[in-house]
Amino acid sequence: MHTLENDFLKIAVKNTGAELSSLVANGKEYLWQGDTRFWGGQAPILFPFVGKLKNNTYFYKGQSYSLSQHGFFRRSNSVALTEKTKDKLTFSLESNEETKKNYPFDFEFTTSYELKKNSLIIAHTVVNKGKEILYFSLGEHPAFHCSLQNPEESYDQCHLRFEKEETAEIHLLHQGLIGTKTANLLKNSNRLDLHSTIFENDALVLKKVKSKKVTLIHEEEGKLVTLTYPDFPFLGIWSKPNAPFVCIEPWLGIADSIHATQKLEEKEGILSLDPGKTFNCSYNIEVHL
Repeated sequence: MHTLENDFLKIAVKNTGAELSSLVANGKEYLWQGDTRFWGGQAPILFPFVGKLKNNTYFYKGQSYSLSQHGFFRRSNSVALTEKTKDKLTFSLESNEETKKNYPFDFEFTTSYELKKNSLIIAHTVVNKGKEILYFSLGEHPAFHCSLQNPEESYDQCHLRFEKEETAEIHLLHQGLIGTKTANLLKNSNRLDLHSTIFENDALVLKKVKSKKVTLIHEEEGKLVTLTYPDFPFLGIWSKPNAPFVCIEPWLGIADSIHATQKLEEKEGILSLDPGKTFNCSYNIEVHL
């Protein structure tokens, strides 16, 4: 476990998957602590894919490859801490024999956590170290307590406030894949109430949302955290039914649809990076003190 602290925040990050495991301010823990009664994760980083592949399989250059949901980075024990400064932790994973078994690309994937006052900036860099186009996507999966005063309290006392009024629909999931059906989520509103049945059909998947900032608000305790994600076109919102946490998930990619061809180059939301090129993105978690 690696830690970092300033006058406002203290964080801890696991070596496995460079996963954030604690976000403390004023002695209170804002990050979900992975109670396996509900969900054992905390804030996994999703790379090289977001969501589920159809039949857990994709095709590239006539070969078939298998990867489980959300890719391999979150469970990787090959991630290394490459730099630690007063305000920043940097982790890196380079492609190796193990990653190439089911992801045949040469890459370096770097993640950093930087403290700036009461904000945590999470940045990612992808470098194509091979001689062919690198296909990838990545995403975030941080889970937050719904109450600082009562960590056992479920999300139904909370709502999400978007920076802009939204008229948005969600794409309903079918066994983890994007189905053909949609449902209305918001109509000319910036407020999403997290009522008790909202996650009965799995995650809320938004492909089109204007807002690049969303705040988790408790009805009595007020603002808890604000996420700002200008680089991410998709957004997921998820929890287990009536659990005491909610995940706010900026994504650069998305799960396969039920009609996906499974060809990697045709995957919805997939990014391509030319040999020798670098891709950067970041998002920000502001803790309301």
